[in-house]
Amino acid sequence: MSVLILPPLHFLLSPFLVLLFLVTLVCNVLLRRMQSGHRRLPPGSMGWPYIGETLSLYTQNPNTFFSKRQMRYGKIFKSHILGCPSVMISSPEITKIILVTQSHLFKPTYPSTKEKLIGPQAVFFHQGSYHSHLKKLIQSSFLPSAIKDQVRNIENIVPGLLATWERMDSINTLHEMKKYSYEVAMISVFGNNVEGKEIEGLKHLYHCIEKGYNSMPLNLPGTPFNKALKARKLLNERLKKIMQKRGESGEYGGGLLGVFLGLNGKDQLSDSQIADNIIGVIFAAHDTTASVLTWLLKYLHDHPLLLDAVKNEQEEIRRERLVTRRGITWDDTRRMPITARVIQETLRTASILSFLFREAVEDVEIEGYIIPRGWKVLPLFRTIHYSSDFFPDPNKFDPSRFEVAPRPNTYMPFGSGAHSCPGNELAKLEMFILIHHLTTSFRWEVIGEDNGIQYVPFPVPKQGLPIKVHRIREV
Repeated sequence: MSVLILPPLHFLLSPFLVLLFLVTLVCNVLLRRMQSGHRRLPPGSMGWPYIGETLSLYTQNPNTFFSKRQMRYGKIFKSHILGCPSVMISSPEITKIILVTQSHLFKPTYPSTKEKLIGPQAVFFHQGSYHSHLKKLIQSSFLPSAIKDQVRNIENIVPGLLATWERMDSINTLHEMKKYSYEVAMISVFGNNVEGKEIEGLKHLYHCIEKGYNSMPLNLPGTPFNKALKARKLLNERLKKIMQKRGESGEYGGGLLGVFLGLNGKDQLSDSQIADNIIGVIFAAHDTTASVLTWLLKYLHDHPLLLDAVKNEQEEIRRERLVTRRGITWDDTRRMPITARVIQETLRTASILSFLFREAVEDVEIEGYIIPRGWKVLPLFRTIHYSSDFFPDPNKFDPSRFEVAPRPNTYMPFGSGAHSCPGNELAKLEMFILIHHLTTSFRWEVIGEDNGIQYVPFPVPKQGLPIKVHRIREV
């Protein structure tokens, strides 16, 4: 019998290690040359060639990744993540420069695959006159004066939703909150004159897009991304049919779609522009609000004294409603100071919008450092929200801290500047309405003891926070 004799393992690895060393050396030399014209770059590490510090970011808690580097380098530092040289910002003053005072020098940027799924003409991907025009239109549909009339429609969703929860052995809170926020988003976008079959058809396609958006962007048959691209094409066709139907009837209907269709002359938008922005608004209003609501139920459950205070506040409003035999009103939601502070603290502690991506459109000097053209800039909202300089004992859930307004540019749960979220009032409204009915007619218990966090892509309690809901009285 012949025996195959293999060389020692270290002998096989040596050529590979030498090659790796040479490649690393060459890449570092090229990187230094590339940066030689920018000698005042912020401090920091660019990590390994090409992959930079991406593995470090994805193999540890993002809070840890950013806080370690801030402690070592300060409130402005460089890194290399997701294939891009980047500058991280955890200073409120510099964040204001990037998002407000010099925002024209930092354009919003997203991976091209994300733009394909939402739509390249959506408001998020633009700046300048086109962005300003769209932002005004969208804001007009989400100002308090516009959403006051939606209170009853949103409230009508809640009893059926809670009754479903009651009948189930347990619910995945995140999934159920997505259903709720989706229904609210549909009312806001389409008004009340969309047929149930239309909504269900759109919902199926939208969820397919959502799965692809949060998956690896591999456009191969059978992959979630490939399915999402097909669903996006079908969704575009469905939306155009709805627009055509409303146009032929001469009744544009309510909601944001009615605003878009009612434009004339130079303000008029194409069908593609309308479709991209409708899909974008639903996307923005859906995941983030559902994630916040999930955290809200967890924090209330984990802090019984706070839950009792919220219940007492909501009970008083409930008693008034029973006397006058009415549903909840806009004015009622303005008389919930304890609940409002709990929501504010939830937004800070959860920090669903952990950071934003911007891109320098030219070389920009800030704080004595140069941010080169094309580099990504990440304002770190979560890091600012957890700074003890602005929020003492930041890891403690303490709504009372909002009895006094926070320092400017230290609390930005909805972003800041021209690209801040226009739907923040609607998001808070749906939270008030759900919490009112949930705390006055039900109680809930968290199932399991795992307090971990998962990112899907927003930070949420592990397993979507499984809970069991019990009725204590009729809604």
